[in-house]
Amino acid sequence: MYRPLMQITTDQGAEMLEDQAPVEETLSILDLILSGGPGGIAIMVVLFALAIVAVYIYIERFSAIKAANKLDPNFMNNIKDNVMNGNLDSAQVLCETQDSPVSRMIGKGISRIGKPVADIASTVENQGKIEIQRLESKLPMLATISGGAPMIGFLGTVIGMVLAFNEMANAGGQVNPAMLAEGIYTAMTTTIAGLAVGIIAYFGYNILVSRVERVVHKMEVNATEFLDLLHADA
Repeated sequence: MYRPLMQITTDQGAEMLEDQAPVEETLSILDLILSGGPGGIAIMVVLFALAIVAVYIYIERFSAIKAANKLDPNFMNNIKDNVMNGNLDSAQVLCETQDSPVSRMIGKGISRIGKPVADIASTVENQGKIEIQRLESKLPMLATISGGAPMIGFLGTVIGMVLAFNEMANAGGQVNPAMLAEGIYTAMTTTIAGLAVGIIAYFGYNILVSRVERVVHKMEVNATEFLDLLHADA
């Protein structure tokens, strides 16, 4: 079929424009990590290790705190009955079978029955501090990761920016904007990774702290109830 010469020329021009159109390139996360050079890769490895440590601490502490928060609802009632009837051995066995911060704290107080109430209260308080320290174990490390990971990420960004501007200085007057842009977004990758790890650790830390506070509140309530029982007997 015959086509006018102008239409043929137009079609050929459109095909040439399509061939010359820039192809959008997409980078995977792995490409961004590997394109940061030895320094960037080292920092990303450190951040990855910190992320693993943060997740491990969260899971381990969450499980431990959840187990510590479990207590038989009738525990204190049974302790009261045994103490009031003079069955201190039975009360002590009951504390040992519960295996919780509250039971260990009350058990320590029962072992001191017969001494002044002030001494018993001091013993219970000291045991409570030990239990709280156990509950808060590894939480400072999680808090350190939440604050340190973003700083490590910023360090990687600063290093990447220095290298990018060094390349620009070495290029003299022929600066390639594409090369500079590549160096900048590669450097920013460590910032994103550092902030991601820091945010995860920060939220995990606050969740664990709130759960520890619940256990501490339960310990305080039961300790007060136990000491009130001793005061009543005295």
